[in-house]
Amino acid sequence: MPTLTQQLLWIAFAFLLGALPFSVWIGRIGLKTDIRDYGDNNPGATNVMRAGSRGLFVVAMLLDIAKGALPVGLAYQQWGWRGWPMFLVAMAPPIGHAFSPLLKFRGGKALATMFGVWIGLSLATYSVPVILMLIFWMLVLDNNGWATLLAVACLVGILFWRDAPLLFVFVALGQMALSVVKQWEDIRHKPHLSSRLIGRKV
Repeated sequence: MPTLTQQLLWIAFAFLLGALPFSVWIGRIGLKTDIRDYGDNNPGATNVMRAGSRGLFVVAMLLDIAKGALPVGLAYQQWGWRGWPMFLVAMAPPIGHAFSPLLKFRGGKALATMFGVWIGLSLATYSVPVILMLIFWMLVLDNNGWATLLAVACLVGILFWRDAPLLFVFVALGQMALSVVKQWEDIRHKPHLSSRLIGRKV
């Protein structure tokens, strides 16, 4: 295992990498606009598409995923980090995205970056189930906050079912807690079946 100083430096690096607001920068450079003026006003990749470019949306999404996958993948897959240092590395990029000091701590929901963390931890083993669950619940419900929580809750169930490392369970629970904080306005409202599913609101 690395020294305490090395651990702290890598955790700080993971946080700062997560804090880089790629979507905001892409909007300013590529679209000459502030993407936070669109959609849900968050500095996330989805608002790049809402601002007018699907191609730049893909670029922004891939960058947001990469800033979660890179520091986590290196620490877990390449260097063999485990335990609480690895938990903190896994939580640092989404927390950095959600509370970016470069945006006066008003970051985004960090969904793409949290997905990137699962790529770093497990490659396709758990990243594929979590994205499928997220898509499923977003299609079923009209409330993205609840969709996120239920997707991660399903992942926790899969982790227990497959006897995954306890580290993975703690990371999933940490992401649930972060989602509650960042999407509280959605979560405080009762979810309903999506109008896309039934043709009208319940």
